[in-house]
Amino acid sequence: MRILALKPAADPGGGTMKVVASFDLQLTPDIAIYGMRLLKAPNGQHVSYAPTALGGRRSVTFARPLAEAITAAALKTLEEQVTAYGTNTKD
Repeated sequence: MRILALKPAADPGGGTMKVVASFDLQLTPDIAIYGMRLLKAPNGQHVSYAPTALGGRRSVTFARPLAEAITAAALKTLEEQVTAYGTNTKD
């Protein structure tokens, strides 16, 4: 599993869950998921969400251990970008 691309969010949105970044995920050599979102909850916890299909339904879900691994990979990539380039995202 690896993050193909990650773009920090310029606007975190107005909802309870703040958008931190969007990213593309290479889950396996045969499966890539584009348009994933990294969100931050009010308690400070980060979560990843798969893109939604028509009607706002999630198109993919993950078991908790995999979801946590995806979130950790996205956070690591985000931290590497911030260290290398700085960021202008809002918390």
